[in-house]
Formats: sequence, C-alpha cells, structure tokens
Amino acid sequence: MVADAGYGSEENYEYLEEAKVGNYIKYNTFHKETTRKWKADLTRVQNWHYNEKQDEYTCGYGKILRFRYEKTQKSKNGYRSLVRVYESDDCKDCPYRDRCIKKTDKPEFNKRIYINRRGNELKAQARANLTSEYGLEMRSLRPVEVESVFGNIKGNFGVRRFILKGMTKVKLEWGLHCIAHNMRKMAAFSV
Repeated sequence: MVADAGYGSEENYEYLEEAKVGNYIKYNTFHKETTRKWKADLTRVQNWHYNEKQDEYTCGYGKILRFRYEKTQKSKNGYRSLVRVYESDDCKDCPYRDRCIKKTDKPEFNKRIYINRRGNELKAQARANLTSEYGLEMRSLRPVEVESVFGNIKGNFGVRRFILKGMTKVKLEWGLHCIAHNMRKMAAFSV
C-alpha cells in the first residue's frame, strides 16, 4: 500500500499489518528526519538517549526524563493507543528551557514527552520498507499515478473551488470533473 504522509498513522499501519499488506505509507516527518537540521536539533526526542534499563530519556541538554505513567489515547475513529509519559524532575535552571517548553511563563512546568512505543515500532517498519530498494520504486510511482490527475484538473482546467454546496452535490460535481478528465484522456489516446 502506498499513500500520502497524511495516512501514516498507527491505526492505518496496524490495519495493514493485520491484513498482511506491505506498508509503504510515509508518516508526516519521514522526509524531515533525514535532514541535517533535524538530526542536529537537540529538542527532538528522536535524537535523545534512551536508557532501557532505567526506562528514562536524557534530553539533548543533559536533563533526565523519568517514566511517570501510561495513558490511553483515543482517535476520532475510536482507535486506542497506549502512550507512556515521561517528565523531567527540574528544568528551572536549564539555559535552553525556552527552546523545549512552550509554556515558559510558568516556571513550575518541566519538560514532558509522550511516547507511543507501538506507533514508533510501526513507523520504524514503514521507514525500513520505504528506504528499501522496492520501497524507493513504490514511492516513485505514487506521485505519477495520483498527483498529475489533480494537478491537471486544478491547473489546466481551472477547477479551484466547487460551485455546488453540500456533500452530495460536491460528490456529483467532482464525479463530473473526473469523467471529463477521463474523456479528455480517451480523446487524446484515440487521435
């Protein structure tokens, strides 16, 4: 299965695994993770050291974040994920505090991270699939198959907004645009 990064979620990866379908779906940070800027960013949890024995993370600035509790998150579709919460004991004296913590006006706040182990495992599998030789081939096909159609309808034929209102009417209008696109392709092929 190949799709846009917007579909790269734990829920979708889990479904593909259960259906025994190859997972070649990017997740939202797939391309960013390969940049030097991402790898050098000490505020990114992916760049931190994890001590499995102690079950704690060491941030890029040397503060230790200890495991606090687990909680379940529920998606809009009702999918449940298990998330582990880690928190630093004290970030008050850290010179990089305002880079890590968004609520810098509250001195009692410490850095807190939320780790979804299963989601991370599935992302790692997706990353391995996407960077394999077959994955590179699959990734190169996706834009050719889908993006050119939307680009053609939007760019060459000026379809920027729907004229009709309401989901039923919009589906009908989009269907007509798709039929017209396919008819143009058939006409070009038959010439």
